[in-house]
Amino acid sequence: MGPIALTLPLAQIETVMLASVRIAAFLVLAPPFSHRAVPAQVKVALALGLAIAVAPHVQPLADDGTVAFVGALVAQALVGAALGFGVQLVFSAVQSAGGLIDMFGGFQVASGYDPMGMTSGAIFQRFYQLLALVLLFVSDGYLVVVGGLLRTFDALPLDAMLDPAAVAAELTDGLGQMMLAALQIAGPLIVVLFLADVGLGLLTRVAPALNAFALGFPLKVMLTLTLSGFAIVGLPHVIEALTGESVAGMLGLLP
Repeated sequence: MGPIALTLPLAQIETVMLASVRIAAFLVLAPPFSHRAVPAQVKVALALGLAIAVAPHVQPLADDGTVAFVGALVAQALVGAALGFGVQLVFSAVQSAGGLIDMFGGFQVASGYDPMGMTSGAIFQRFYQLLALVLLFVSDGYLVVVGGLLRTFDALPLDAMLDPAAVAAELTDGLGQMMLAALQIAGPLIVVLFLADVGLGLLTRVAPALNAFALGFPLKVMLTLTLSGFAIVGLPHVIEALTGESVAGMLGLLP
């Protein structure tokens, strides 16, 4: 029995490799896949699976040698990282809103390091982050994010590169939108807590013998725990809006 000749389609393999590098770099940074609760093996398998699915619809890269192929791999890693960071920037608004609630509600004293999220924050910051991740999976928002990523292969082929000026402008705008969204999410509760501080200050002026700090700390904790329940009810609509903004932001990075 003679040897078996196996011919591999090199162009298709290179296309899958380049697509998987872009997708893997995206999954490392973009929520909900960036969370450490998602194993690295799952990210690799998902990147390869999506790359195999999208490869027939992607224009193969011209065969210009090994050096050009390695450069294309680096370029795709940068493209995926830029797209993933843009999505992470959008969803950071929820975590930032939780941090604002911790700061104004007095929970900042309980700050600690979260090894799963690789962030340092207090109770509501971590709670809002985990709640956003859960809502992304429950509402199928992660499918919208992945769908937006796959659409980038149509607008940005494997032999193209992002415009650095457009990336800088889009990320700068995204940072401003993230801060605005965080204020919108946590704003009503922050106003209530600020008015509570004003009321305690006026009470101290009327009755100086009262210890405003001893009275104000449990009062603000009670207000935060009570009113945050009403704020969480509207969080699914916030996640839905942020999902649409993240996809629009990804497409805004493309030429």
